[in-house]
Amino acid sequence: MPTAEYALKEWDVQVQALTRGDVALVLRKGGIMETHEGFEVEHRSFFLYPTFLHQNSAELRPDFTPLLRTDPSPGTVIFPALAEVMGVWRVEDLDRAMRLEDLQALDASAIERRFHYRNRPWLHALLLRVVKLDAPVALQETPEMLGCVSWVPLMEHIEVRGTAVPSDDRIDTLRVEIERRLT
Repeated sequence: MPTAEYALKEWDVQVQALTRGDVALVLRKGGIMETHEGFEVEHRSFFLYPTFLHQNSAELRPDFTPLLRTDPSPGTVIFPALAEVMGVWRVEDLDRAMRLEDLQALDASAIERRFHYRNRPWLHALLLRVVKLDAPVALQETPEMLGCVSWVPLMEHIEVRGTAVPSDDRIDTLRVEIERRLT
């Protein structure tokens, strides 16, 4: 059974899309409180922490805007899924980053903004296998969880049960496709 001690904050729309299996790729740069070097893939298994802060309908591809919603449980974080990193690419060319637009939920303007954030031209592409939890994990949001950071340490080691999406074959196909587009 998968376990995790950390959570990765991501826009709620993207967490929903990942959990439903609509996408398996996220493009990350990091939050304003990250280290000077920015976001790093510090953990290979983590909960998806849906955040509503800074979520922007204008930066989503139109087919994902119907997933926008207000926070259904203010003060409580509902972790719907655990993610396992299946591939990581540091993308240092904007044209190559744009080639990934249709494989994830952000539109071109968001990709470009994240790419150039803090005047450091790069971002990470993460291919994720997501385990949709049979029973979502709910934790009270603590002051330590707040702020514009990517990684949130959890106070306990949580073991979960769930169903993985996408399949191994789909992950392999996506990995090949991402590598093709980035070369």
